[in-house]
Amino acid sequence: MADKRDYYEVLGVSRDATADDLKKAYRKLAVKYHPDKNPDDKSAEEKFKEVSEAYDVLNDDQKRAAYDRYGHAAFAGGMGGGAGGGGMHDPFDIFKEVFGGGGGVFESFFGGGGGSQRRSGGPQRGSDLRYALEITLEEAAHGAEREIEYERLVSCKTCTGSGSASGSGKKTCRTCGGAGQVISSRGFFQVQQTCPDCGGTGETITDPCKPCRGVGRVKERTRVRLRIPAGIEEGSRLRSQGNGDTGTAGGAPGDLYVVMHLKPHDVFQRDGDDLHCEMPMSFTTAALGGELTVPTIEGKATVKIPAGTQSGTTFRLRSKGLKHLGGANNGDLYVHVQIAVPTKLNSDQKAKLQEFANLIGENASEMEESFFEKAKKFFS
Repeated sequence: MADKRDYYEVLGVSRDATADDLKKAYRKLAVKYHPDKNPDDKSAEEKFKEVSEAYDVLNDDQKRAAYDRYGHAAFAGGMGGGAGGGGMHDPFDIFKEVFGGGGGVFESFFGGGGGSQRRSGGPQRGSDLRYALEITLEEAAHGAEREIEYERLVSCKTCTGSGSASGSGKKTCRTCGGAGQVISSRGFFQVQQTCPDCGGTGETITDPCKPCRGVGRVKERTRVRLRIPAGIEEGSRLRSQGNGDTGTAGGAPGDLYVVMHLKPHDVFQRDGDDLHCEMPMSFTTAALGGELTVPTIEGKATVKIPAGTQSGTTFRLRSKGLKHLGGANNGDLYVHVQIAVPTKLNSDQKAKLQEFANLIGENASEMEESFFEKAKKFFS
């Protein structure tokens, strides 16, 4: 056992390494020393087996516990049934387990397995489409129906989607042999990609249809009517099933996704289900109190204003906001009042206002008194 390196050292990890740490370390070293990447290199092959053996032991909780306690001796003489006792897996099986064998990453990295050349000329689902729809706040609040018009790919009526003018002018692609994909070498790696001549269908057309140029699909303007639910939010998506591009070779059509965008509103700002608005209010109403008529998404409402209301005060009107999407409850409306200061005064109005100012003196309000009390040190 003296000639065996410590398994943790082999993988380059600490003794408290997690399962994820072990897997990351193994993946890196296994790719580095894999025989397909290092042909005729016996040293690399031995290192590949060594890192696979280390991972096989340390990735198994029972084997790892035995190794931590007894070292390599744990697997000598049948003690643990591990690396030395016949329990070690084939290193290539371990590699495939970690990387995903059977036509997965293993084959795409190293070109293994003839079964990975799957014919792609069968039915293919059509692409999904995206449409941006701008709606008003009122439409979002109450729900609406809208008709949209857009372009999508549909089966060519002339050739019924075959791409061939005669309907029988197809033959197996010579480049890919009907597989729909070709494999090219990139240094140590082999890359599988769509055949450039047939576009992945596995077939070429000898008499292409003129309207669709042999593709089998053409662009067409389509109209769809949508129902917009009440309470829908900015960025929400509505799915119209089957209204995307038509599939090829009889494949299912894709879907249409309509993304909602709300137009800015002249009065209201939306915050989830709540609405906010800034409302001007006269100085006399703020000082003496009274009633203020405010707009709502449904019409209008009345707010009672207490005497002495300050600019920036917020009043909450319950359930005057937007309906919650899919629910029965409504959000609230928040009215932020701002005292409107007149900009044009005639001589009589100015005189009366000056008379009022003289009556109240320098300390016009409790707010001013409080402010000047706090700011005394700045004026002293």
